[in-house]
Amino acid sequence: MKIAVVGTGYVGLVTGVCFAESGNDVTCIDIDETKISQLQEGSLPIYEPDLERFFKRSTTEGRLHFTTNLSEGIHAAKVIFLALPTPQGRDGSADLSYILRVAEDLGPLIDRYAIIVNKSTVPVGTAEKVHDAIKKYANVKFDVISNPEFLREGLAVNDFMKPDRVVIGTTSQEARNIMKELYEPFVKEGNPILFMDERSAEMTKYAANAFLAMKISFMNEIANLSEKVGANVDDIRLGIGTDERIGKRFLFPGIGYGGSCFPKDVMALYKTAEKYKYDFKILQAVTEVNKLQKKNLFNKVSNYFEDNLKGRTFALWGLAFKPDTDDIREAPALELIDLLIDAGASVRAFDPEASGNVKNLYGNNPNLELVEHQYQALEQADALLIATEWDLFRSPDFKTIAKELKKPVIFDGRNLYDPYELQKLGFHYESIGRSVADA
Repeated sequence: MKIAVVGTGYVGLVTGVCFAESGNDVTCIDIDETKISQLQEGSLPIYEPDLERFFKRSTTEGRLHFTTNLSEGIHAAKVIFLALPTPQGRDGSADLSYILRVAEDLGPLIDRYAIIVNKSTVPVGTAEKVHDAIKKYANVKFDVISNPEFLREGLAVNDFMKPDRVVIGTTSQEARNIMKELYEPFVKEGNPILFMDERSAEMTKYAANAFLAMKISFMNEIANLSEKVGANVDDIRLGIGTDERIGKRFLFPGIGYGGSCFPKDVMALYKTAEKYKYDFKILQAVTEVNKLQKKNLFNKVSNYFEDNLKGRTFALWGLAFKPDTDDIREAPALELIDLLIDAGASVRAFDPEASGNVKNLYGNNPNLELVEHQYQALEQADALLIATEWDLFRSPDFKTIAKELKKPVIFDGRNLYDPYELQKLGFHYESIGRSVADA
């Protein structure tokens, strides 16, 4: 099938590469000339496991193309995906200007029946707005549908190729038939393609992300209370996670959620509720808990050093908002860096993928050093702080850590280590929701 994907961010690029991998002829379109040139030269602008392998195979075999020309890119496309940014506006609601601008541009360009698919996360009613924007200039029949993505950064390719469900919002039988044909190769194991109306599909994406964010914030609250009452959140997580009504996933406490989806989507859904004069109290609490949780590790550090951080140096492992990605949007590590620098400290940080993005963000800040090896960060630092649960941090050489640090002190925002084992090794070790193991 001939497919066009407008936008080459995380969602657009993964969508285009994976559809090409399944045999479709895909053209990805973006106004960023530098990015398109980079892609045409065979280089990916993002890190995502397995993406490069599929990308190289599809470009080599001629199924995947890139252009800055919208007219050229959508020519003869049966399905046109809009994978465009919907950033948080000043009031917290989703900004649809990118999508509506492209929708207006599409109007005079489509010369045959096409399905325009909102792949971006968009508020309820966006499909109608996109339809109206295209209709102003279009002279042919078309359908606008909703097909929200449920991709986890770090697992996005696997999530696309083997989705647990595909949600498609359309009231058009013709669009339904074409989308079913397009997605059937991805659900051979029997996972469902769920058809519903456009508004329900749009709401489904926000509901899913808000619910997952709620689970994370709830567990962070439980962890904070566990510390006060002397309980162990690891045991509690197992105790409730084995209840099939609750499930095991998204029950790991930490230093707050980040990324491009949860913070933005929770706020956008809250603003939608506000627009319809509904007081969504749970979402307000979820946002507030997450905001406070991002300060959790800094507060532990500050308390340990009796609010005297000026002139100290801290080693930081992890900068991305989660492992297996280079995405630093809303990453808890960034807030931790800012709080430490504002308190007069310096930070020496390592991340296997995200350092370049942090360098671009902070420039040549004299209080932030980015190193190329995790143990480089430790040299004569006052403590080690862990902000991202990369696998290579899970089994480190603790003797080296103790030797390189001024004193054996670790503040673990992701609960990677056993407190009792660290105690035996002579560390002062603080984590989230578990008793402090002090030497």
